[in-house]
Amino acid sequence: MTSRKSFLLRIDPRLHEELEAWARQELRSVNGQIEFLLREAVARRRGGSLSALEEGDPRTRSAKSD
Repeated sequence: MTSRKSFLLRIDPRLHEELEAWARQELRSVNGQIEFLLREAVARRRGGSLSALEEGDPRTRSAKSD
């Protein structure tokens, strides 16, 4: 398993509630949902899809594709 970087994130409580509900719908933790959304945003910014390594990572798959 690769090491993971930890950091503190301060967000509005209402935003956290929305992320929590969305994560439940996608069968993810809030942390997993935030990481998924960030990976998607980075991939869009790069103008492509996630790398093969990231696509193989189960944390990056949509719950709908399982």
